Amino acid sequence: MHIQLASSLRSLSAMVASLVLAASAAAQSYPSKPVTILVPYPAGGLSDVIARTVNTSLGKNLGQPVIVDNLGGASGSIAAQKVLNAPSDGSLVFQGSPNELILAPLALSAIKFKSEDFRLVQMIATAQIAFLARADLPVNTVDEFVDYARKAAKQGKAVTFASVGPGSFYHLLGEQLSKVTDIPMVHVPYKGAAPAEQDLLGGQVDIFLAPYGKKYLELNKTGKLKVLAMLNPTRLDSVKDFPAISESKALKDFTFNIWTGYFVKKDTPEPVVVALHKAITETLADPTVHAGLEANSLLTAQPLPLAAVGKVYADGTAQFRAIAKSINLQAQ
Repeated sequence: MHIQLASSLRSLSAMVASLVLAASAAAQSYPSKPVTILVPYPAGGLSDVIARTVNTSLGKNLGQPVIVDNLGGASGSIAAQKVLNAPSDGSLVFQGSPNELILAPLALSAIKFKSEDFRLVQMIATAQIAFLARADLPVNTVDEFVDYARKAAKQGKAVTFASVGPGSFYHLLGEQLSKVTDIPMVHVPYKGAAPAEQDLLGGQVDIFLAPYGKKYLELNKTGKLKVLAMLNPTRLDSVKDFPAISESKALKDFTFNIWTGYFVKKDTPEPVVVALHKAITETLADPTVHAGLEANSLLTAQPLPLAAVGKVYADGTAQFRAIAKSINLQAQ
């Protein structure tokens, strides 16, 4: 009995050692084939632009071509699930944000994965959020908007805010705005930013807390909409024409942005994660990448060591879950 047990233990140990060596060998040769960035939205949008700004430089740093693949649907969860169903070898990298990996599982009951099923390797860029208002809204500052919204609510005519869908980051921002000001507001969900923006320009919705693009500078100048503020803690040179939300009295702490990063499955071998992290970090230092992101009004992420990246993701998950809970977000 003891001899059989010892033999079985030796066999098990040999098997484990073999698997460890195989995983180590695969990790050390990473990447041995082209790497795919999976973008959870159709081609042509801001997410697609980020991927195609980054992929050539990232490919040079990895020593393999980096292909961009677009797979939209279900708030990004279809693409996210594809990554989870693929091998944990780093050949399929998910380009994601809190929208797909933190909020979508809270908003859509059909989604079964959790934020913790993914590991953030490195952040790439941060989008600034603009406080947009329809052109004929009789306000010119955030504080004037708050006063207007309060009076309108008392008259039974609550202001409306657009979002790109229930449970989206922009839905949460609107609900949080209503909560911190203690002013009832009506959520108007759209299927995307384009139709929401179209209705804002047409005056069918009052405000839209949206990712900033340079097109809003011209639309503001020509009087087609108003940029009341940027949800930044300080006024930035890239958007110096607009006040930071911190310059208001009523909403000086209402600062938000949304970041985009590269993710892999949580059980991806550590050497693979380290190699990918190193390549992404080198890519962020590429002047061409920096200029491409800046041209689209994106802030290039400050590279972080792996341990710090993990904390950012954990903290972000906790923050968004707390906001979702505070506004009583219900999965649909």
